[in-house]
Amino acid sequence: MSTTATPRHERVSSWIRDQIESGKLLENDQLPSENQLGTRFEVSRITIRRALQTLASEGLIYRKQGLGSFVADNRLHQGLESLSDFVEDMEAAGLAPESIMLSQGTEQASPRIATSLGIKEGTVVWRIDRLRKGDGETLAYDRTWMPMFYAHLLQQRDLESTTIYSILEEEHDICVCRGAFRIEAVNAPNDVAQHLDVPWGRALLLIERTTYSDADQQVYFQQRFYRSDRVAYELELRRSKRTSKPSDQPVKSLEPVFKER
Repeated sequence: MSTTATPRHERVSSWIRDQIESGKLLENDQLPSENQLGTRFEVSRITIRRALQTLASEGLIYRKQGLGSFVADNRLHQGLESLSDFVEDMEAAGLAPESIMLSQGTEQASPRIATSLGIKEGTVVWRIDRLRKGDGETLAYDRTWMPMFYAHLLQQRDLESTTIYSILEEEHDICVCRGAFRIEAVNAPNDVAQHLDVPWGRALLLIERTTYSDADQQVYFQQRFYRSDRVAYELELRRSKRTSKPSDQPVKSLEPVFKER
């Protein structure tokens, strides 16, 4: 009985896969050059390029023109081109979302919260603290503040299994249609660090968001602390012709990128 020889490009791609899966090549490590791989396997550059193209299409590597090929970081991409909630973000990224309620109740609005919600300082607001997970892994810690008008619509509701957006939009016909974002790096406060299981002072990514209804009323202000070892943001811009107006040069995508362990 005869056996079919493994195609040469598959031998190359198989070897690279083994290096990645065994941990000999780590995230963002550079692969040997095409010449080095060709010499190692005694094959042409065309064969090497075919192998690299296969690995790139599988998402195992990425290529930078003029620099070579690198091990992909196995991060799952999710676009931020439209306003979405955590569950929608996770599902778009291919992760199973999970929310754990830590606490909820009333408090007086601090100057920062009052400004964000367009209310007077000291006004009673509703605060919700939740831990956010994807595929069982802790990703983020959320603090959300809402005017009591909207909070009354959410009280007694299970916010672990449903979302603020779905309750307001589907049950009360309140469109949450706009969001203003601020993204910055912060050192983990002690209470946040404990929930995220990271050391105090660890660098985190803080996403602050104020959402608005179709009547341009603030619905909630939220602080989301992302673990910096689990998420990064990627930004892509278009460059247009000199004759274009600034409005013709939109952001193509702003993507939080979730790492797998």
